[in-house]
Amino acid sequence: MSYKVIVDSCGELTEEMKNSGFYETASLTMEVDGVRIIDDTTFNQADFLKRVAASAESPKSSCPSPQEYMELYHCGAERVYAVTLSSELSGSYNSAELGRKLYVEEYGEKDIYVFNSRAASVAETLIAMKVRECEDAGMTFQEVIAAVEGYIADQHTYFVLETLDTLRKNGRLTGIKAIVASALNIKPVMGAKPEGVICQLGQARGIKRALEKMIDHIIAELKNPEEKVLAIAHCNCKDRALEVQRMILERAKVKSSFIVDTAGISTMYASDGGIIVVI
Repeated sequence: MSYKVIVDSCGELTEEMKNSGFYETASLTMEVDGVRIIDDTTFNQADFLKRVAASAESPKSSCPSPQEYMELYHCGAERVYAVTLSSELSGSYNSAELGRKLYVEEYGEKDIYVFNSRAASVAETLIAMKVRECEDAGMTFQEVIAAVEGYIADQHTYFVLETLDTLRKNGRLTGIKAIVASALNIKPVMGAKPEGVICQLGQARGIKRALEKMIDHIIAELKNPEEKVLAIAHCNCKDRALEVQRMILERAKVKSSFIVDTAGISTMYASDGGIIVVI
């Protein structure tokens, strides 16, 4: 195999990606009431949500170590690409970069590049897919990097969650004014700034209206939809995800679309009922 794509476990891999042989996951870990949970194929979403609901404390996460990344880079592939969570939200990017430097010190030079997704969840999935598309098109290592960095710059992330508590308690909402609205069932519509920082786009009363407002934002900002892939991640709410997909596709003709259930880290932050849309 001439190349490999490593995606930290906040990025959900589709079944096709898992079976392709081109992708590998760098697992983050979570902790709930002292119990360490690895975000890999053993992750049990239902059990995790149950533990979080029963806990008085907010769950916490930790990223793969530089050593773990270095070991993933040590493979038969000539070119290795890593895709990580936004460096503004996690230490995964810095860890992957340190792992690259450790690899060079230990084994010598190799074509390794770390993409800062400036987002999370299915944004990472789409970036990883883009790497494969570019590689399969016969691009050189540097051409792949340039094309994928351009793709990242043009990518948009949106989400509506039932609760922002985990994001807030873990310091991921820096700079966003406190939203005192739980008693009124106000649901914020959130997004990601180009530099990878979470921002608030709007709000609405009730999850249904918030999703509608999110879709309005998506359509208003969407350019050249026929060239875009629509990706939706949901946390334990597939019917909701299907409805969001239907509503978007009624208003925009995209290249293709898919839905995935959130993996561990995305489940931790999206919480039960959360919807993430990337295009």
